[in-house]
Amino acid sequence: MDEKTQKKVEAAVLEILRGSDMASLTEYKVRSAAADRLGIDLSLPDRKLFVRRLVEDYLQSLADEDEKKQQGGSGEEGDPKKEHRQEEEQKEEKGQEKVEEDEEEEEEEKKVVVGKELDDNGDLILCRLSSNRRVTLSDFKGMTLVSIREYYLKDGKEMPSSKGISMTVEQWEAFHNSVPAIEDAIKDLGGSD
Repeated sequence: MDEKTQKKVEAAVLEILRGSDMASLTEYKVRSAAADRLGIDLSLPDRKLFVRRLVEDYLQSLADEDEKKQQGGSGEEGDPKKEHRQEEEQKEEKGQEKVEEDEEEEEEEKKVVVGKELDDNGDLILCRLSSNRRVTLSDFKGMTLVSIREYYLKDGKEMPSSKGISMTVEQWEAFHNSVPAIEDAIKDLGGSD
């Protein structure tokens, strides 16, 4: 990222941080808001790191201000080495909490895109037929596929099984156009019982 862009990102991030409720704000939310505001992709690793440093520096400056206020009010001077260790510990704790929150939020963002649900493979879930069967839309080697498939759990993730079918858009359209005939056949079969 060039210096001019860094300055724009820094200004946007600081403006967002200053105008936000720090109790509910996360690095991910700050990065997303800055990306939207500037129209820049800030999800690249080097850009994430840049935003993380800005957030950590801002949090550290807030902690320093609080500490100065506390020291000014009490009139006591503490051990500088001890204070430095405490600051570092607080910074590490806050940083770790933010990283964990950001990772959780990013996972959730991957699973829900503008009100649409994605599975563990990133495929769009169109319909849940049962607890382990669903209709999904995916991209495979440049082809859009509609899949009706059973899923199973492996290492905490839902994985597609070989039980099911994947259809190209053309195959789906042919199937979709045949639905009225299939429904009629089901009625006829059901009526003969």
